[in-house]
Amino acid sequence: MEIRSDFSQKALVHSESEPWHASPMPGVDRRMLDRIGGEVARATTIVRYAPGSKFSAHTHTGGEEFIVLDGVFQDEHGDFPAGTYVRNPPTTSHTPGSDEGCTIFVKLWQFDMNDRTQFRKDMEAELGDVKDGVASAELHRDPREIVTYYSAVPGAKLHLKAEGGIELLMIGGALSPEGEEPLQKGSWLRLPEGVDLSAVAGPQGAKLWVKTGHLPYAQPPAA
Repeated sequence: MEIRSDFSQKALVHSESEPWHASPMPGVDRRMLDRIGGEVARATTIVRYAPGSKFSAHTHTGGEEFIVLDGVFQDEHGDFPAGTYVRNPPTTSHTPGSDEGCTIFVKLWQFDMNDRTQFRKDMEAELGDVKDGVASAELHRDPREIVTYYSAVPGAKLHLKAEGGIELLMIGGALSPEGEEPLQKGSWLRLPEGVDLSAVAGPQGAKLWVKTGHLPYAQPPAA
């Protein structure tokens, strides 16, 4: 299966208007944003857990990172409320689920295979001082990528320039990129290498998760 697998092209999905599709596990549905592969895939996905649902125990051979968008995600390592950013590197395992239900944004098989750094962070708690109307938190950095959370006040200007491409998910508020249609909560935008982003935060401000530098490393899961 290939979904928006040409990383040399811009991709935009307003995920909250997309239909949900059932996963192999009852009570767990998903909206696929990009994907290379079948059930084992390099994938970027919005996943919804119904109350009381869970996945069976599994190992993330290629690593997993996710943001809890609403509700509380749970596994044997603890409870992860909305606003939590988690990195589970290759070889880690867990049994994920949610008693009350939750929605997460998750990326699979997109790690350096030698990465063993596992952590969780409260994105809001990591924010630094506001500068020109924008506060930011660097959540992760390695030679392949930088992951950042931004919170912008209404009307603030945001300029992103990065080698290796830009990918963002709107967590809240709105953002109007120059030359692009407005982004709302749930909008996912991927810009190819060499394309910068200049945007203005909407009337309620903007909160967004951003990854840069990673697109040259995009490839199918290892056999």
